[in-house]
Amino acid sequence: MQIVLASTSPYRKEIISRLGLPFEAVPPVCDETPHPGESALDTAVRLARAKAQSLATAYPGALIIGSDQVALLDGRQIGKPGSFENGVAMLTWMSGRTVVFHSALALLNTATGSLRETVGITRVTLRQLSENQIRHYLEREPDALHCAGSAKSEGLGGALLEKVESDDPNSLIGVPLFALVRMLAEEGLEVL
Repeated sequence: MQIVLASTSPYRKEIISRLGLPFEAVPPVCDETPHPGESALDTAVRLARAKAQSLATAYPGALIIGSDQVALLDGRQIGKPGSFENGVAMLTWMSGRTVVFHSALALLNTATGSLRETVGITRVTLRQLSENQIRHYLEREPDALHCAGSAKSEGLGGALLEKVESDDPNSLIGVPLFALVRMLAEEGLEVL
């Protein structure tokens, strides 16, 4: 059965490639704007589902993986900063605090219409960081500007962190991989 990853994220693509299964990464057609009053959990689940469903017509008979991550602090969703100064502001606000990352996963079987969903929750406590440390990090890790809150745990981003609490370390990078392996098996596709 064809596997399609509804994502342009190189991080999600790398995680899925760990399974050793052939797959195609395709950009989803999805507006990722949170709805007014929507919780971080609901936003992540809605977007993961919408990403998978957006490719259903183009890929009949496929297993389509949709995933989305929303970070939350003080009841406020944290998006991608988009600019260096926004990244500095976000990391300054998050410094010394615990941010909750909601990593939603949807697996759509377009042959049967089956839709499986789950959410990996990761609590990340950042070290107390000076503005100089934050600026130095963002200068050396410019890809972090494309991650929620600029908190990219891979590479140098690990130096930002005090503690990470999760059932699946892959969730923080963007895909609850342990759950995906289970979901694939439930759809008849064993990884091992």
